[in-house]
Amino acid sequence: MTRKQRRLTMIGGALAILAIAAGLVLNALRDSIVFFSTPTMAAEKQIPAGKRFRLGGMVEQGSLQRGDNLAVSFKVSDGGATLPVNYKGILPDLFREGQGVVAEGALDAHGVFKADTVLAKHDETYMPKEVADALKKQGRWKEGEGGKPVVSQDTTSANPSITR
Repeated sequence: MTRKQRRLTMIGGALAILAIAAGLVLNALRDSIVFFSTPTMAAEKQIPAGKRFRLGGMVEQGSLQRGDNLAVSFKVSDGGATLPVNYKGILPDLFREGQGVVAEGALDAHGVFKADTVLAKHDETYMPKEVADALKKQGRWKEGEGGKPVVSQDTTSANPSITR
């Protein structure tokens, strides 16, 4: 074998070993890569009681019930399946019925998701109040369709402007 062939063989072997190692790592982390599971995915996976995971979906209209000592129950749906959620604590400001939510916790023996963290999701048109107020003061705020602002780049400066 010539020197060039040995070098190519070594490089090929190293790449093969690296590919196998990457495959094993990705296989081991397969369930952890998903940011959250929907109620349908949770039912399909048949997640055992007590195993922690993230549940994501929409808070079902009319399902929010408040109890004593910050206890809250609601249902999360993805359009196919629905999963009841119990949570004790302060809910995020953006949390409401019909809004997206991601809850962290585990299922109990009765199939109820016991959440210890609830995160409210917002859509892509969300703009912090402080930014919207600053744009209104500068006279760059225009309401788009449905009262949502439309942001475009002003070609004369690096500052964004709000246009229709």
